[in-house]
Amino acid sequence: MPLRDPDSAASRTHRLKLIGTIASAGLFCLSLVVLYFVVSELEASEVRAAFARASWGQIGLALFFTALSYLMLTGYDWVALKEVTPIKVRYRIAALASFTSYAVSFTLGFPLLTAATVRYWIYSSVGLGARVIASLTLIAGITFWLGMGLVLGSVLIAAPASASTFTRLPLTMNILIGLAVFAGVGFYLLLVKRGNGRVAIQGWDLSVPGVGVTLKQLALGAADVCAGAAVLYVLLPPSAEVPFATMLAAYVFACLLGILSHAPGGLGVFEATMMLALPGVPREALLGALLVYRLCYYLLPFILALVLLGTREIMIRAGILKRQLASSAPPAGGGGGA
Repeated sequence: MPLRDPDSAASRTHRLKLIGTIASAGLFCLSLVVLYFVVSELEASEVRAAFARASWGQIGLALFFTALSYLMLTGYDWVALKEVTPIKVRYRIAALASFTSYAVSFTLGFPLLTAATVRYWIYSSVGLGARVIASLTLIAGITFWLGMGLVLGSVLIAAPASASTFTRLPLTMNILIGLAVFAGVGFYLLLVKRGNGRVAIQGWDLSVPGVGVTLKQLALGAADVCAGAAVLYVLLPPSAEVPFATMLAAYVFACLLGILSHAPGGLGVFEATMMLALPGVPREALLGALLVYRLCYYLLPFILALVLLGTREIMIRAGILKRQLASSAPPAGGGGGA
């Protein structure tokens, strides 16, 4: 059997790192451009009016549920890391990679590409290879969809009347759709249980977690979706009297349509779906709540992610420069005569 050329393998690894660095830098620059356009398109008067309609208590709760949602998202990587690599990665690294990848991909769209690029930027610095990072991104994406499916199926089965406010379908049809969604989740768990922990995609042999880890991620995914829906729910006017089950069903559908549209953050698609799903909420109040939701759940985490990524890169470069200066400095006391 022919031996692998170590020089070729090293060259390929170096090339992957170079491509990853260039892609990460390009994504960071693109993020800054998108941030500029997003902020420039916000009308100050509309933002002030939206915040004026919401109480400080509502805004505080929205920020709390935003933090809770992103905390659940960090668990995706933390749980999966133990399955896909023997390398021990600290939680703070996993949390940074997960939070920034989601905050950036939620805003820019194309989550598989943008999230993988951010994860590569961070995880490659602690020794994880492209294959492991691709597995993490795949697992996180699957968990996100499974969590949404679990929440949607639960709402359609447990509260079909509340879901009908949005779906406009008979109760029996809502229950059948919920059972079908549960069947899809169960089928995936069966595949995971019967599989060997690996899946091949486009020539990549990727690791997938077992049933135990998948169940943990399902719980995290469901908690994340509920917390995300709660961000918008607490911003609705108290007089709206929208059942939380209705909000959950509408929120999941709006998120799914937004993701499928590939619009940055599902912009426009998400809002249009929510407007159709919640006709009982006054239009002006709902638009204001959606604007504050966007600011809390998308814009603020996006800005924080860029600050964290920029700060981390500055600290890494400063550390490299410090070590270079220390290695080039003459030894202390080395100039004495005989």
